[in-house]
Amino acid sequence: MLVTTCLMSLVIVLCWHKSIFLAIGFIVFFGTIEALYFSAALIKFREGAWVPIVLAFIFILIMCIWHYGTIKRYEFDVQSKVSINWLLGLSPNLGIVRVRGIGLIHTELETGVPAIFSHFVTNLPAFHQVLIFMCIKNVPIPHVRPEERFLVGRIGPKQYRMYRCIVRYGYHDFHKDDIEFEKELVCSVAEFIRSGSSKLNGMPEEFDEEEQRMAVVRSNSIRMLEEEATVEKTVGPSQASREIRSPSPTPPPVVGPKKRVRFVLPAASPKPNAGVQEELQELSDAREAGMAFILGHSHVKAKSGSSFLRRFVINFCYDFLRRNSRGPNYAVSIPHASTLEVGMMYYI
Repeated sequence: MLVTTCLMSLVIVLCWHKSIFLAIGFIVFFGTIEALYFSAALIKFREGAWVPIVLAFIFILIMCIWHYGTIKRYEFDVQSKVSINWLLGLSPNLGIVRVRGIGLIHTELETGVPAIFSHFVTNLPAFHQVLIFMCIKNVPIPHVRPEERFLVGRIGPKQYRMYRCIVRYGYHDFHKDDIEFEKELVCSVAEFIRSGSSKLNGMPEEFDEEEQRMAVVRSNSIRMLEEEATVEKTVGPSQASREIRSPSPTPPPVVGPKKRVRFVLPAASPKPNAGVQEELQELSDAREAGMAFILGHSHVKAKSGSSFLRRFVINFCYDFLRRNSRGPNYAVSIPHASTLEVGMMYYI
């Protein structure tokens, strides 16, 4: 409680930008009460008051070990991320195969390509026709407005069909169910394509060869409709709005209806050019094929030459905490049939 009071005084000055005298008064009033309780525990230390103090130090030690291991693991991610030049070097001569569908890769990095993707491609030279590198960030505000939740950017040239999406949540925001979240995510990418990355970022077209800056995209401007139908869909204007639907190839006959996806553009939006239509059609076609969730499953070990204390903290304490801690919310809620875990060893 005493530590919380001291930290609260910093919040008053640094975050709320209040007077420093208010922070001092806060510490004097509440800190005096808490210091009395703490001093009373110290007086009775040998009679049993050592128990809560020892427990407090144990909890502090656990938090320090968790924080240290998490920071070192993130630093390894940053140092091991793959450059865009490596991604652009992936050519058909390397035997890379693009399969139908959307590959959703969860990563903590906001820039670059995570090492798990290069590890995945090296061992299995195939990935989906549309790739989305998704990063979920919790921001220190209560709520993030829905129209400002998604930040979308492009990775590499347009023909690579690779995007980066940063999803921001406030600490009071409610995470939606998987189906609704998937629709909003795909709609945000579709809106990014429709609006044009050059227009959103204020950058000329030749910057498409590099990773662009992120742009705030509204996911509710484009609606995605999923329906069961067997008829072939085309690209054409509707009565009140313009629809872009995925091309209907000539697959072998199947029994039962097949899911079709179409994007409904705003009625007042201009007609997209041929390149935008082609990209939207490929996105809807990939959505029809399904979405696969690619998660990184890292095993952390202390690198060779580390001290005994470092090996004990990383190999035993931090590893024990990771194996017995709850994973991220999205890792628990996504369907297991569509999940692909990529294991990788981290030497920190």
